[in-house]
Amino acid sequence: MNNQKTGNTLNLALDATSREREASMNLNAGYEKDTQRWKLIIRYFGAASELETDDIVITPLLGNYGIADIPQDQIEGFAQNLAVEYIEAPKRLYFAAYEGRQTSCVNPVQNQLPYLFGKGILIACIDSGVDYTHPDFRNEDGSTRILRLWDQSIPGNPPKGYRIGSEYTQEQINRALEANTMAEREALVPSRDTSGHGTAVLGIAAGNGRESQGTERGVAPESSLLVVKLGIRDPNGFPRTTELMQGVDYAICTAQELQMPVVINLSFGNSYGAHNGTSLLETYLNQAVGYGRVTLCVGTGNEGNRAGHTAGRVRQGENYEAELGIGTYEPAMNLQIWKNYQDQMEISLVHPDGTIIGPLEQTLGTQRYRHAGTQLLIYYGKPSPYSTSQEIYIDFLPTESYIDSGIWRIRLIPRRILQGEFSMWLPGGKTVGEA
Repeated sequence: MNNQKTGNTLNLALDATSREREASMNLNAGYEKDTQRWKLIIRYFGAASELETDDIVITPLLGNYGIADIPQDQIEGFAQNLAVEYIEAPKRLYFAAYEGRQTSCVNPVQNQLPYLFGKGILIACIDSGVDYTHPDFRNEDGSTRILRLWDQSIPGNPPKGYRIGSEYTQEQINRALEANTMAEREALVPSRDTSGHGTAVLGIAAGNGRESQGTERGVAPESSLLVVKLGIRDPNGFPRTTELMQGVDYAICTAQELQMPVVINLSFGNSYGAHNGTSLLETYLNQAVGYGRVTLCVGTGNEGNRAGHTAGRVRQGENYEAELGIGTYEPAMNLQIWKNYQDQMEISLVHPDGTIIGPLEQTLGTQRYRHAGTQLLIYYGKPSPYSTSQEIYIDFLPTESYIDSGIWRIRLIPRRILQGEFSMWLPGGKTVGEA
């Protein structure tokens, strides 16, 4: 598939074989093998209900964004609908919080301004859930500070307007806290934070310090709380941007219903994209914070020492070469090269054994190359409606168990350069090993 209204990774995924998709780190995100359906991010015109059919279900979000649940064989026809502006496959999300409040310098600020403790503010944590029994999220009388908890992983009672998970109110959580046994408690509110990440993040943001007698107090200890546990279809997998966008939408709509300002914390992320704010996820978040009394806090810098990015400028008449170290026993890898669409340059890869693969064909669509124990699945993309950047996406897939280790080299050979800037990105979230 090579449709300009659909994102590059979705086009490549629909061109790839089932084996290639399953071996890839990215291409199956959003796909449900047992039903052969996709959950995709869309931007559309008009009413979402007008895009729905017996087989296509749309969860509308703020600002004419939505999540489409659609059979794979209907995606191409759906993209031709004039009311559909753009479609993207979701991306997997990874934990992105490693430091506590001590680095924020909030203590001297609160010492000078003792009213800055979050009273009257709603703190929304969209993460891996919460241990709602933790003392730091309870008032002096033992009642909960959590006004709403949406666990996207527990089917049965989704919030109004959404189609996944179960919502629990403050009253339901209080009844669970009053239960005599753990079995009774979990029967009332079965949501759990199995990783502990969301509990830690919310503690930093808003814990009241009851467990530590105030020494481990969070930044906004007097705030009210809203929790979204992101849904994970695969027990061994990661949540996706489709679930994240619904969580943000829910937080904003709930805050409007409660007539409270809201601060939304996102400590999940990924390193995919041009990093210029033009993906549907990025434009949605930019628009969401414009609804008024909405602040979005996003973890940054956690990939700073991972050597997952390089950038430079190709000049006419000068070749550029970057090295990519791939460690042993790596089951897959992908590389994104982003450049200006108007710049013309040949791209070759040099295998660790010295074999030159390429130059890659400068044609839009899917290409395949194979050498030794590695298959290269490559997609030359088109600019999106929001950006003139071009992506060359390269998936390193094993022909058996692991891709070839060693130093790969990426050569950029200029042919017609107008600007010349480029960036290269590897997967984030500690999903790959060390070279």
